[in-house]
Amino acid sequence: MQKIPMTAEGHKALDEELRHLKSVERPAVIAAISEAREHGDLSENAEYHAAKERQGWIEGRVQELEDKIARAQVIDISKMSGSQVKFGATVTVVDEDTDQESTYKIVGDDEADVKSGKISLSSPIARSMINKEEGDVVEVNAPGGVKSYEILKVEWK
Repeated sequence: MQKIPMTAEGHKALDEELRHLKSVERPAVIAAISEAREHGDLSENAEYHAAKERQGWIEGRVQELEDKIARAQVIDISKMSGSQVKFGATVTVVDEDTDQESTYKIVGDDEADVKSGKISLSSPIARSMINKEEGDVVEVNAPGGVKSYEILKVEWK
């Protein structure tokens, strides 16, 4: 069983989603199915079929979340330090072609959100930065070709 690295914040978000699905969404869809059954012929009842489809999605997501939570390896970033890029590091880089600076926090797959500066540990840019230090240059195979980034700063926050 392969462990899934995540921050405490990411683990909490999965827990909250699971709790919401079990305590709010699941009872709501059961009520919708019950109500749709009361309308008669189920073979031509669009409400019933939509509710059953939603129920299937909810149950699938509950199973997926329970699996991820069971395999979670929660990493406490507050206890990490060092100059090398690792999981949980906040890394400031500069694009060597455009001189544009970007800051990324390396997080688990389920926590990734590029708009808020969080990139997945399995993303090409994060994989290229792992074990590198300030001043190192990394090359990333991007859709538009190879891009070079210089690591300006590695922080733990």
